[in-house]
Amino acid sequence: MLGTVLLLLALAKTACPSPASVASRRAEALKKLLEVFGMEDPPAPPAHFKQPPQYMVDLFNTVANADGVTKNPDILEGNTVRSFLDKTHSEEMRFLFVLSSVAKNEKILTAELHLFRLWPRVTDGPKRHHFCQVSVYQVLEKDKPDTPGGKKLLAARLVSLQTSGWEVFAITPAVRDWTEDESSNQGLLVTVQGLGGSPLDPPPLQFASGRGHHESKKPMLVLFTDDGRRGASLPTAGFPDLKPQAPSLPAKMPVPKLGRSRSTRSLDRLQPCQRHPLSVDFEEIGWSGWIISPRGYNAFHCKGSCPFPLGENMRPTNHATVQSIINALKLSEGVSSPCCVPDKLYSINLLYFDDDENVVLKQYDDMVAGSCGCH
Repeated sequence: MLGTVLLLLALAKTACPSPASVASRRAEALKKLLEVFGMEDPPAPPAHFKQPPQYMVDLFNTVANADGVTKNPDILEGNTVRSFLDKTHSEEMRFLFVLSSVAKNEKILTAELHLFRLWPRVTDGPKRHHFCQVSVYQVLEKDKPDTPGGKKLLAARLVSLQTSGWEVFAITPAVRDWTEDESSNQGLLVTVQGLGGSPLDPPPLQFASGRGHHESKKPMLVLFTDDGRRGASLPTAGFPDLKPQAPSLPAKMPVPKLGRSRSTRSLDRLQPCQRHPLSVDFEEIGWSGWIISPRGYNAFHCKGSCPFPLGENMRPTNHATVQSIINALKLSEGVSSPCCVPDKLYSINLLYFDDDENVVLKQYDDMVAGSCGCH
């Protein structure tokens, strides 16, 4: 399907007597490309410049190369990671995350609350606490979170007062509740107590809030989900360095030239089956406003002939070998020679802003031709 989309985009750029026809083809191509990425419409770019959370940038760099191609398909849990910033902007340790952008078909695998631990307050007196107990609760009753039935414990642990940095708490049950019943989302409550649950006034430990702290330290909810999309059953193991199998060609997506000479087409058929570059530039198609990384990627495409007899360098299937023999010996009417197609497909990752300006990391299967063979 991706090859069809890229061809439509290329055709839309060729000379055409009707501007309306060009616009129509381009719109159709972009719509098809959005379908590949599981979207109906492109997200609106953020109204103002917005820095993505460093965690999401680091996660992208962990799972993907600079061009978005997956380093290892087993690194990421599921195929979607969503980040949400706190909507309360309160100095109190109450947090609310709006999850309306989570699709109904997404399976919640893991949900994490990320809080940035500030340097502890300096306290008077000879005694200094080295640890305190941090508890995270799901708020059940918005106006009565401190009552026995007003909250439910999700996570609790001892946290050192000697350092600063990120603390991550697993809160998966609460998020599953919220996605099943949106009205049940009354937010989270975080408490800080001494060892054994003793009260601390004032608490020596504070977390960065949504107000008065740098964007990079704001409270964040991170969801690891799976939307059920799965690619073809071609081999995907062992992600190699994706270098062209053919001599260097123009990096941009080739624009087909109409009316090519018969000799040129014949020359193409004489070339053996191999992989050629096929660049997808997100800026060129008008998507750079909402896609953070990558700026584009090389999808590659397969082109060339599969002549008889098929050697091992053609990476033929047994079926292709038999078909090649039948075609060469004219043993059956209407049997063509095998086709040059991808026999390995790799996934790519997109880091982008959704309609609510949340940052999303998605992995898409079968987006890059890793190698070509005769099938």
